Amino acid sequence: MKRKTLFGWVAFMSLGLLAMFVIGGSLLTLPAHAQIKLSYANFPPAPTFPCVQMERWKTEVEKRTDGKVKVDTYPGSTLLNPKNMFDGVAAGTADIGNTATSYFPGMFPVVEFIDLPLGWPNATVASAALWELTEKYKPKELEKFKVLTMFTCPPANIMSMKPILSIEDLKGYPLRASGTGAKIIGLLGASAVGMPQSDVPEAIQKGVIKGNVSSLEVMKDFKYAEYCKYVTANVNLFVVSFAVVMNQKKWDALPADVKKVMDDLRLDQAIWTGRYVDNHVKEAMKWSEQTQNVKVHNLPPKEISRWDALLKPMIDQHLKDVEAKGLPAKAILDDVLKLKEKYSKQFPD
Repeated sequence: MKRKTLFGWVAFMSLGLLAMFVIGGSLLTLPAHAQIKLSYANFPPAPTFPCVQMERWKTEVEKRTDGKVKVDTYPGSTLLNPKNMFDGVAAGTADIGNTATSYFPGMFPVVEFIDLPLGWPNATVASAALWELTEKYKPKELEKFKVLTMFTCPPANIMSMKPILSIEDLKGYPLRASGTGAKIIGLLGASAVGMPQSDVPEAIQKGVIKGNVSSLEVMKDFKYAEYCKYVTANVNLFVVSFAVVMNQKKWDALPADVKKVMDDLRLDQAIWTGRYVDNHVKEAMKWSEQTQNVKVHNLPPKEISRWDALLKPMIDQHLKDVEAKGLPAKAILDDVLKLKEKYSKQFPD
């Protein structure tokens, strides 16, 4: 009888504790368990800014859903690479993917207006403009996905082994660039060498190239400052655009409260990413100047006007190409320039 009584008391106390958990909730809170698991693929190494923004998005979604959503991230092309990212997300290999639309010349005519040599002052302005442009025109190339955010890298400038102070200094000079950037460098008279960022360190060491045209955070992230002792820092030639997309069926299956969390993050994430990487550029250049003795040059307005004149035909050609596709090219460009002005006032350099 005593044994039965003991078991009875144990059962009674267990039920009492369970009641406190369920009804009270104020004494003890059971840990939340993820009900929704999502995979997020990215292609550059984990420390780079596209992956930093991925981890920030993951943290915000998990926090704002109180642990209802768990996001597993895959940086460094461990799940999908930049070229098969869109196809992989469409097929469900990853639920979410991030890649650069700029890596697909001609495929994203609306987005490519952002990539034109328009003199973007920083990544925050370009990222906010890119997001608003995408929201307005809803490019058909992205319509089979849920677009979670858009952003750009900071404007590309020149890091080189010799000072680049004029158009004449560029003539025949071998510089690495990618996508639209290679075309821009070619128009300026340099010898454009197309290659992914990951191949640049070895190419510089071997003398295949004499510099790189890219956003300047790579001076520290990839240690280019050890080889490229000169930076021409105010030409702001182009930006590279990125899209974060989600498998549409996966999105459709999400509950309304989770969708709202992700929708609320779209513009916020674009601006956060721009601010983060703009600040990172400043840190990288401070490190480059102080520890690597890098010399920074800013071209006078008259010289920049010469560069702009050489690049204007590229803008004109894009207008013609987009008009030929039945899109309102002039209206899109006007919108882009208005967005640049609007966000330049909101996010001064």
